[in-house]
Amino acid sequence: MAWLFLIIAGLCEMLGVTFMNWALHRHMVRLWTLMILAFCGSFGFLELALQTLPMGTAYAIWTGIGAAGGVLTGMLFFGESRDWRKLLWVGVILVTTVGLKLIA
Repeated sequence: MAWLFLIIAGLCEMLGVTFMNWALHRHMVRLWTLMILAFCGSFGFLELALQTLPMGTAYAIWTGIGAAGGVLTGMLFFGESRDWRKLLWVGVILVTTVGLKLIA
């Protein structure tokens, strides 16, 4: 269950960053509220995951999901560069995240 909580925490982190970007451009209270809720969910689920998983592993995977997800979201929804090198490094983040899960 801790791994599921950790994945949900990472996805909430990704959503929080996405709502933050939208809120900065659209200045809507609803988007700021969604951002705050997403970040609260991220920390809440991370807390649940940390009750079972080692802190270093959980934190690395949480930030990996957030970082890779933020880059991919930027590419898909905000017109950011889709340079192959960027995708290569996102792949490295994902591979190392899976590697940490396999040895934890």
